[in-house]
Amino acid sequence: MTDTPEFQANVDVLLGNNADFVAGFDDADLQGQPIRNLAVVACMDSRVDPLQILGIQNGDAHMIRNAGGVVTDDVIRSLTLSQRFLSTREIILLHHTDCGLQKVNEDEFRNDLEAEIGVKPSWSLEGFADAHKDVAQSIKRLQMSPFLPHKDHISGFVYDVADGLLHKVEAPAAV
Repeated sequence: MTDTPEFQANVDVLLGNNADFVAGFDDADLQGQPIRNLAVVACMDSRVDPLQILGIQNGDAHMIRNAGGVVTDDVIRSLTLSQRFLSTREIILLHHTDCGLQKVNEDEFRNDLEAEIGVKPSWSLEGFADAHKDVAQSIKRLQMSPFLPHKDHISGFVYDVADGLLHKVEAPAAV
């Protein structure tokens, strides 16, 4: 397979950006343990920049991103390592308005994949209709996880992509 000109142009620009980054590189003293003992789980949407939205810097927090910012087994795996080996004690969940997962019908998606590829995926898409309700459910999943020793400081927010505001989601009662 050969690279398309567009792909190569992106790579060339990104390598140039890296050269500029290296010229001013000053993060060599940062450690793997985040300065704020914080882990953030956020959606991968390109409109969502957790560092800017939360006003934090590189090195302040672990960033875990996936489609929808959904708390999956892999997110719990990452948070477990973050807490047990790198001393994080606080978790922030960051969903947003106008999320693509709110627009996908999971059954249709899985059926389309099966028709195209011949097999359904082994993973769940974890689509949702209401970002606020999904954040509350995600908090509950974290509270119920036996693998996370630190559950006292879990916060959830929905970021409004239209105005930049964060809306706090009230956590369900702790388990």
